[in-house]
Amino acid sequence: MPRANRRRPTPDDESFDRLLSGWKRTEERRGVTWTVQPVGAPQAQKSYTCPGCGREVAPGVAHVVVWRADGVLGDAADLAARRHWHTACWRIG
Repeated sequence: MPRANRRRPTPDDESFDRLLSGWKRTEERRGVTWTVQPVGAPQAQKSYTCPGCGREVAPGVAHVVVWRADGVLGDAADLAARRHWHTACWRIG
């Protein structure tokens, strides 16, 4: 039986999850600070409506998840109000 030389990531391995989900970044638009997290095609499992164009972000389509980073109601409320955008719609929006 061949030996497995690679380290297998455990479910608790946060760095592995981060690689799979993409890197979060902060962007400022029109005086508002936003947290933007890319979602790769393999991780896009549900259908969403893009607030930029009003069309469907279909399962299997890479996109970004965006939420306010500086909301007055707190982090939990900001995260609950996150929206899924087509990457191109977010860039031009």
